[in-house]
Amino acid sequence: MIPDLIYVPNYLSNDEGEALIRKVDSQLWMSPFKRRVQHYGYQYDYKKHRVTEDMYLGTLPSWLQELAMRLHADEMMPAIPDQVIVNEYYAGQGIAPHIDCEPCFGDTIASISLGSTCIMDFEHVQTQEKHHQVLHPNSLVVMQHEARYQWTHGIPARKSDRIEGVIQKRQRRLSLTFRTVILDYSK
Repeated sequence: MIPDLIYVPNYLSNDEGEALIRKVDSQLWMSPFKRRVQHYGYQYDYKKHRVTEDMYLGTLPSWLQELAMRLHADEMMPAIPDQVIVNEYYAGQGIAPHIDCEPCFGDTIASISLGSTCIMDFEHVQTQEKHHQVLHPNSLVVMQHEARYQWTHGIPARKSDRIEGVIQKRQRRLSLTFRTVILDYSK
């Protein structure tokens, strides 16, 4: 329904998803918001909406580099991503509708969902047309071109979702969002 939006259910196997959750949980968390996050590759400045060379944290750790290379090999991303943000959401938590920083990141954004199912809302910036995408555990959503720049995406802060007429309570959910940093956008 949304041009240039790709949804891949079961992009990871259950075993891969569970192993990834354990790996994420063994890393250090930051809490700049009501939710916890982890940054890899580059830190993102949420207040200034930018990424600069001095925000470089180092190469992606091997467990994320493998996924980044897989996304590229599977033709989900045109280049191997060099920045990942992990977000943790509990029931009642979400993220406001937004478009990922346009000058900071490349044309393609890919996000893997782990843990709980939830609904991601999309809204066209000009027409206000709305669509919803169920994000199942171990799924992948890819936004590029029109889906990346002309549609906001967000997750409403609620404790349950109505999916195919059934109320599903949310549990803990992790998202791993892969992006390619553009450093010379200020020129």
